[in-house]
Amino acid sequence: MNSTIHRLLLTFYFTIISATIAVLSYFGGSYYRLPESQRYFTSSGQVNVLHELLNPSGLVGHGLGIVGSTLIVIGLFGYMIRKRYRFFSRWGVLKYWLELHIFLCTLGSVMVLFHTSFKFGGIISIGFWSLAIVWSSGVIGRFIYLQIPQSIEGRDLSLQEIKSMKEVLDNELKTKYNIDISALKAGKLTTKKLKILKKGISNQELRKLKRLIRSEYSISKRIERLDLMKNLFRYWHVIHLPFALIMLIIMIIHISISLFFGYKWIF
Repeated sequence: MNSTIHRLLLTFYFTIISATIAVLSYFGGSYYRLPESQRYFTSSGQVNVLHELLNPSGLVGHGLGIVGSTLIVIGLFGYMIRKRYRFFSRWGVLKYWLELHIFLCTLGSVMVLFHTSFKFGGIISIGFWSLAIVWSSGVIGRFIYLQIPQSIEGRDLSLQEIKSMKEVLDNELKTKYNIDISALKAGKLTTKKLKILKKGISNQELRKLKRLIRSEYSISKRIERLDLMKNLFRYWHVIHLPFALIMLIIMIIHISISLFFGYKWIF
């Protein structure tokens, strides 16, 4: 997947989530803002149509819960299977699976939030706050994960592999552009020298040179904090996974109770 398609895909994810929030807020905002005691009937004493649609057992509200829960389960187990089982290692780049995982779980969480109609208590509140913690920690986990260099297949690179990548970049800068990266880091490659260098190469080559320098800087920084990020990622699992498990258990209990009492949506 090239960078343009990747950016379009991320834009698509963001647009779908934003549009879902905007549409549900627009059509249900007046209902969600009402105190729970005033949701059942309008001021004239008639049954509130929005309540019939948007309460957790209503046509739209119940549907949001089902679709949202399904998206979360698909996002969670899809990424888990792709990551843990070697058989699926060729099924796309792990980075893109992670982004799909985040998209599905975020969209699902938004739908579950509107499914609750912003009123939750008892065991449901535990499930909701577990979901909130899982989502928040997922955002933090993605940041940490992106700091750990990965292979194309999504495998964590060893320190030696990262240093080899750095050596390749350093050699290219030295042989092709006569730039010593150690001098560059010491501040000896000034703006003036870059302007002089620019006279001898095309704008396209200069852009490539700048990309090489940025890549070298990025790899050097990642080497410096590799151990820290890997340790943080291990500790992150201690928070993320247990709350994800709690969320799933409560979700199963909630769905089972709903089915037991006959809440089957349109089926």
